[in-house]
Amino acid sequence: MGVARDGFRSTDDWKDTTMIEEARAYDAVLGLDVGKRSHWACLASRDGEVLMSGPVWNSEADLDGLFSQVGADVLVVVDQVRNIGALAISRARAAGLPVAYLPGLAAHGASKLFAGDAKTDERDATVIAKTALGIPDALLPVPRDDERLEAARSLAAQRNHMVTCSTRDKNRLRSILLESCPAFESLADLADPHWIAMMERLGGPWGILDAGKASLGAVTRGADRKKIDSAWDAASNSTRPSDLRVNAENPQVMMLARRIREASEEADRLDAAIAELLAGDGTYGCLMTVPGIGPRTASELVISIRIEDFPDHDHLASYCGVAPRNRQSGTSISSVCASRQGNKRLKNLLIFSCNSLVRSDNRFGEYYRRCCDRGMCHGEALKAVARKR
Repeated sequence: MGVARDGFRSTDDWKDTTMIEEARAYDAVLGLDVGKRSHWACLASRDGEVLMSGPVWNSEADLDGLFSQVGADVLVVVDQVRNIGALAISRARAAGLPVAYLPGLAAHGASKLFAGDAKTDERDATVIAKTALGIPDALLPVPRDDERLEAARSLAAQRNHMVTCSTRDKNRLRSILLESCPAFESLADLADPHWIAMMERLGGPWGILDAGKASLGAVTRGADRKKIDSAWDAASNSTRPSDLRVNAENPQVMMLARRIREASEEADRLDAAIAELLAGDGTYGCLMTVPGIGPRTASELVISIRIEDFPDHDHLASYCGVAPRNRQSGTSISSVCASRQGNKRLKNLLIFSCNSLVRSDNRFGEYYRRCCDRGMCHGEALKAVARKR
């Protein structure tokens, strides 16, 4: 194990340096291919010699023993920063060791440069360690946890789970309605809480007809009467299936409608809790002043990235996947197209949040129309607006 030529700077200094400089300051790297029950550790010196390679259990005692053996001047590199990699990172820091992150896509691409095509934990750990030594610009920093942001991130993960469950239940509910009464399903607005309340209390179209118009009116008070009446007429003019089908369908519809309502209410509660946690964050407050960015988009950006990790807006746009991809080779190939790389979740969030901007009369709406005038389709122009913003 070599001695660092320069001290590893704290996370507060990431804005003044780069991961490349820090990786080059160490003569040995400990690559960890993290797993649920155990990790594979590979210690490689600066000249590429493997000094140690073997499994280590994912427990505090075993990880502490590993980090005490490698010495104090070794850079630890993991391929996952959350979930199964969280304990390894926390114990490495407790041992006073610096930690960096090699993204999975980078590790997968780098593995093709090594001999063989086997997929083993031992080989993956070797790839991580030697890639960190040879291509340090592939590494990303692992910032120290901010308890407030970590709490917001946990709430955001639960919110995303609730939205996913709600979407799945809506798809299942539509499938049931489509088999039973397509005319009713085509009118159903599952984003309207009045429709959800109607189906939660009365069931599907045949349960609604059995309940009668008086019950329907009481349950849907405040809803758009024209739409509700159209749904009643659609069910009334359709052929009713057998009682066995109706008795099997209604409990399913009521259960799914209840779960959709509960998921929506929980998502709203989580949104409010996240906004409260981030209310004092400077980046969150700044993002809320950007046109087309609301609380949900702002919170996703704040908990997903550290703005100080990026030297300029070009690098940030590239990470978010909204920067164009240039392809050039001599005089035969020269094109600019949409990139398929980057953080896909942030990419979709940033692009779709521009839908409200392109219909406006502000600078972004004008830019969108200029892009369309140049021959861009709607999707291309929307990505261009996201990049401009």
